[in-house]
Amino acid sequence: MLRVEYSERGPVPQDVIELVEFELSAPAAGEVIVKVVAATINPSDLLLLTGKYGQLPPLPARCGNEGIGRVETLGVGVTALAVGQLVLLPVGSGSWASHLLLKAEDLVSLPEEADHQQLAMLAVNPVSAALLLDQGPELQAGDWLIQNAANSAIGACIIQLAKARGLNTINLVRRESAVAEVRAAGAEHVLVDGDNLPERVREITSGAPLRFALDALAGAASEQLANCLSDGGLVLNHGMMSGENCQLSPRNLAFRQISLRGYWVGSWFASSTREARQQLFGQLAAAIVKGELHMPVASTYPLAQVKEAVAAAVAGERSGKILLIP
Repeated sequence: MLRVEYSERGPVPQDVIELVEFELSAPAAGEVIVKVVAATINPSDLLLLTGKYGQLPPLPARCGNEGIGRVETLGVGVTALAVGQLVLLPVGSGSWASHLLLKAEDLVSLPEEADHQQLAMLAVNPVSAALLLDQGPELQAGDWLIQNAANSAIGACIIQLAKARGLNTINLVRRESAVAEVRAAGAEHVLVDGDNLPERVREITSGAPLRFALDALAGAASEQLANCLSDGGLVLNHGMMSGENCQLSPRNLAFRQISLRGYWVGSWFASSTREARQQLFGQLAAAIVKGELHMPVASTYPLAQVKEAVAAAVAGERSGKILLIP
């Protein structure tokens, strides 16, 4: 059995990880051994390795926050699962591994007919996107929202889930070469960030109210979004891809009454009930089966090439996620 660990943090994520051999004991009552089928490399994984994430685990630590697997061995008393069953791994379980020992009650059964690579990406970005859409002003079908980093995995999820709700989205990217991939994710309105952005946005909306902005970048990008909003709008920050703190001017804060708030999906995982998590996972898995939710995959790597996989994830300018297939 193999898993990825790190005992220090550093500026180059692939340099601090190690692939190590280990053995699992037999599952105790209520536990199962799961063989990992696919695991995702997310930006949060890289920030954990560099020490720049908002909440850091004690060292040494195991890598990987999401993925799927198949039940391989059942502990005593486990009746709700069967050997061979496809399951969603709990968030933060150390999914960059060949096998995991987990509590059966923490596992969610998944539909076999869904694309397994899509299911491996279900627990972070789709869940975050669905929750983010519920954190702002109450929007009705036909209303508008704006987001940056629209070519990210979570950006694609926001586009598709917002569309399913009848919402209109304006999607910002930082390079012209990303426009096509955002359109391929289902976006109608894609703009390259830059000069005269508020004017270009108002041209698209025909002056309709724009009260909600989703900010994955932070830094000066927060102010740029605020400039596009109607007075009294909300900028909801959920990431810091820029590596900088959110910036918002007194003009927007005081005179235009723009609000800036943050949201972290980890707080939902910590406070939500098991039933609420299973309900949302089930809804999103059904959307994947129906083809209503799809995230691009850039490439896949075996676990033995995890350093190369992480290096590719760090490099950026990809069209999709990088997955580990143990």
